[in-house]
Amino acid sequence: MHMRSSPGKTSAAPCQFAEVLGARIDAVSWEQALANIISASAVHASRYICMCNVHSVVTGTLDPAFKQILNEADLATPDGAPVAWALRQLGFPTQERINGPDLMWKYLRQAEALQQTVFFYGSTEATLAILRARLLRQFPHLQVGGMHAPPFRSLTAEEDRADIAMINRSRAHVVLVGLGCPKQEKWMAAQRGKIQAVMIGVGAAFDYHAGTVPRAPRWCQRHGLEWLYRLCTEPRRLFKRYAITNTLFMIGIARQLVQHYWQRPS
Repeated sequence: MHMRSSPGKTSAAPCQFAEVLGARIDAVSWEQALANIISASAVHASRYICMCNVHSVVTGTLDPAFKQILNEADLATPDGAPVAWALRQLGFPTQERINGPDLMWKYLRQAEALQQTVFFYGSTEATLAILRARLLRQFPHLQVGGMHAPPFRSLTAEEDRADIAMINRSRAHVVLVGLGCPKQEKWMAAQRGKIQAVMIGVGAAFDYHAGTVPRAPRWCQRHGLEWLYRLCTEPRRLFKRYAITNTLFMIGIARQLVQHYWQRPS
């Protein structure tokens, strides 16, 4: 059990965290996570928040530069059920899963009430158009500062500057980033200090809320089986990823927990 107190922390007080395979994951409740976002976004603080699942944690074990991005985030939440479970084993018995799609929806409800401006960055223009229509129905008074789907290739320096300027002109309080892992985390880390807003990497949340990609039923989510549902719906794309990352995670966390319990005072 540790206290994280990086210079860019969204909260006034340091957050407690545990290292999961070397990635610093914050132990926060839904209320704390949303409060951190609201307080930082109200003053247009340049911050970034990572939602960490098994894929991102394991990617950090294979890529030290990516692990550094996770560890320097202003907030890193346990997005995946196995990561939340690991935090519970490491000293935070009440830790919930704080995932991107649900955090996005909970924040948008508060943003509408607080009249905060939100920018959507990522996915495709077609998905963003569907998402915009749904947002207008669900949150009729939400202030949408803009939506932009950048090309899937790497941006040129000129394109990157243009996107930063576009987002800052919108006066967005929060930028929801749906570029997928690890691209969205790398993009947010590079923009901290440039984009005057809180950036939150929400993965496939745009697609889920637009309805272009089906999300697992609630019972799957509650029992930590969302990964299995995704694997069943997209087996060719996800089989190799899940076979490798899930195996590496299970081996790594088993070793870590054995060491944790061995070193714990009796």
